[in-house]
Parts: sequence; C-alpha cells; structure tokens
Amino acid sequence: MLSRRAFLSTGFSSATAATASAGPRPPNFVFILVDDFGWRDTGYNGSRYYETPHINALARSGMTFTDGYAAAPVCSPTRAALMTGRWPARLHLTAHLQGHASTPPHAKLRAPVTRKELPLSEVTIAELLKRKGYATASIGKWHLGDPGFLPTDQGFDVNFAGTWDGSPKSFFYPGWEGKPAGVRGRAGEYLTDLLTDRACEWLKQQRSNPFFLYLPHYAVHVPIEAKREIAERFSRKPAAGGQNFAEYAAMIYSVDESVGRVMRTIEEMGVAGHTAVFFTADNGGVSSREWRQRQVTSNAPLRLGKGHLYEGGIRVPTLVRWPGVTQPGSVCRDPVYTCDYYATMAEMAGAPLDSSHRPDGASITPALRGRPMRERSLYWHYPHYSPQLGRPAGAMRRGPWKLIEHMETGRAELYHLDRDLGERADLSGRETKLFESMRAELRGWRAKVGAQMPEPNPDFDPAREPQPPVEPLP
Repeated sequence: MLSRRAFLSTGFSSATAATASAGPRPPNFVFILVDDFGWRDTGYNGSRYYETPHINALARSGMTFTDGYAAAPVCSPTRAALMTGRWPARLHLTAHLQGHASTPPHAKLRAPVTRKELPLSEVTIAELLKRKGYATASIGKWHLGDPGFLPTDQGFDVNFAGTWDGSPKSFFYPGWEGKPAGVRGRAGEYLTDLLTDRACEWLKQQRSNPFFLYLPHYAVHVPIEAKREIAERFSRKPAAGGQNFAEYAAMIYSVDESVGRVMRTIEEMGVAGHTAVFFTADNGGVSSREWRQRQVTSNAPLRLGKGHLYEGGIRVPTLVRWPGVTQPGSVCRDPVYTCDYYATMAEMAGAPLDSSHRPDGASITPALRGRPMRERSLYWHYPHYSPQLGRPAGAMRRGPWKLIEHMETGRAELYHLDRDLGERADLSGRETKLFESMRAELRGWRAKVGAQMPEPNPDFDPAREPQPPVEPLP
C-alpha cells in the first residue's frame, strides 16, 4: 500500500499512466460527486483554510476546469442531468425533491409542481454503460425517487444508501438510523467513511470487468457534523478568506480522505492507468445561514451560493483525470457543466447513444485532449424559491457573457465574467444589442424545451413576502 506521504508527493504513479487505455478495453469510470461543495472549497482552487491534499493531487494528475458548472443551483436537478445528459427544464425536474411543489405562502409567484422522481423512460448513463458490459454501482446519495425509481431501477447493479432522502439525520451512527433508509453501521461510525468502505470493497470485486462507480457523497450537506479530533484541529487554525467553520472544514477533510482511499484502491488493483476519474459537485457552496444561524462557507469572490443562479450557486470544482489523454496539471477555461458528462462517458466508452435518447449536453473529450471546445450557450432554469432565499430565475452563458433574468419582476442583468467574476457591474444598459439578443435566446430556449414557469400567487402579500438575502460585501 502507498503511504500517505508517498501518495501525496507523487500524485499518482507514472507507471500506471503509461498503460493508459492501451488496447481495446474501454476505460473504467469513477465519478465522485460532493454535495453542496463550493467552488472555492478546495486548496487547489484557492482556499487557505480548508485542506484537500488528495483532491489537490487529483488536480495535479489531471485537468481542472476553471469554469465548471452544475446544471442547477440545488441537488436533484443536477443529479438528474448527470444521469441523463438532459437539461432539468426538459425533464421538468427543476427543484430538490422535497421542494418540488413548495412556495412561500405569500410570495409573488407560485412555483410549478415538478417531477418527484427521474422517469424510468429516461436512458441513464448506467443503463448505457451496462449495454457495453460495465459493472455499475451507486454508493451514496441518490435523491431521484422512491422505491421503484431507485438506482437499481435505473441501470445500477448495486445501490448502497441511495434513497429519496436528500440528507442524513446525522453523519454518526446510530443517529442516521432510518435516514438514509436501510443503512446500518457501527456505533459512532461516520457516514462518509462507511460509503468509502463500500465503494472500495465493490471496486476490489471488479478486477476483470469494466466498471462505473458513482460515489455521490452526502457530505458536505447539512447537518454540519464532523469527527471531533479533526474539527478541533481546524478550530485552532486562523480564518482565511471568510472561511472559518471548523466542523465544515473537517467534513471536507473527510471527503478528501475518501478521494485518497478510492485512488489508492484503484492503484493497488492495477487499474488506475485505464480508469477515468471525474470529480465535481451538485451545486455551489452554502453561503447562507442554513445551519444553526451560521454561514456555512464563503464562495467569494463569487456572488451568493446554493439556491441562486449567480456564480456562487452554480460554479463548482471540476476535475477530470483520464490517464494517457489529459495532461497532468492542465487547465481548461472552456465552460462545461453537468449535462456534458453523459455524452462524454458514452464517447469514451464507445457506447452508442440510444436513438430515442439524445443528451442535451456535449462531449467534452475535445477539451480533455487539449483542444478547444466548440462555443455554445449554457442554460439554467430555476422557477422556484429556495430555502437559501433564492428566487425564481433563469440564466444563460454565451462566451464570457452571462445573463440572469428574474421571474418575479422580469428584470434582467448582464455580466462579463472575465472582467467581473463577482457579478457586480450590470452591463445590460450599455450592451443593449447583446443584452436583447441573449434575452431572446433564453426565452426561445425555454419555449423549445417546454420549461415550466411560475404563475401569479393569489395569496401574494407584499408585507409578508420573503425578503432577499443580505449579500456580503465583495
């Protein structure tokens, strides 16, 4: 077994990289999805408070995407986009499941009632890969439906801990008993560790099979609970860049340890050289006081966080390591997002797309090979009120330009992200031709995909409507 010191100093062995994807065997896939993980919650991306040595090593050994996005500012829609390659708006799955019909009673708009599960008619990436002979496992958070719509109903051979639930009652057993349903552990066991144990055990059974491991952690979602000894160490560390929550830092540290354990396992199995690893998050970090009236993290310089279509809510850490293809330590500045991974993995595996199921995303294999991506627009649709005080909105990005349209008022804003990452200088009044063009494109896209829109709320009371979030100064 590699020592922690050796693993961190070398990243991953050059010997395994030399065997990458040689011959006809398609690559294995490990897809790690972290919940509510902010763009600046990693050391490689600028955090000076959180410690992510294994994620940093993964970044050094593969390609980082500076402009990686989640398909939505909340969890379930992004997960649906990952499984299907489709826009959440097309799927009519645009809210987290427990919030699919929720509207604050006196808000100006009434959010549409959206799907409560990923339809079985969709061809998931697990189903597509199974047709190519892949063994498939989902180990962790599912949040895409009740029994009848679980991972094993959607192409996965194995489902461990994947239920309707969006968060555990606790990260320590027996505190999580019943949520996630059916998952048991040892007294005091930490859920992030248990998921990693199961993932590594399953991997070791796949030495002769191409495999797809989907590892969606419940962390670092609330409840903010961490191992005491790690949290105590971070409590002695000075705050940096607005990040100072020791328990949250310790949760991140445990996820980072999980990444290290998974990577060591595929190294020890001798398959790291033909295993592609994807690492990203389902939405931006929680910048609101969602946990016991304390701000969870800071996404600065990005604006706001989870539940909002500003950059803090949708821009997320994004890494891909495809040995023999991605150059170690390479950086891509082309915008990519969750909808793209379906077509990407299908192309990498040589898995023909189902004629009845065409993904909306694009394969990012050109970027992984060091070539520029074809320019295109990215779209977001969130016709809901979020628990983080987000309001119904739509957004699109074209090149460096980003437009956000607020559905309560019809007002829209335009930002140049290369010059204004914090989205503070609204240029809609100056770049009027571009502004109107993008606004027309966004509205045309919504009509094309049949996006559900909110309607006027007959119980609207301006004296009691939800108030917008208080934004920290940039």
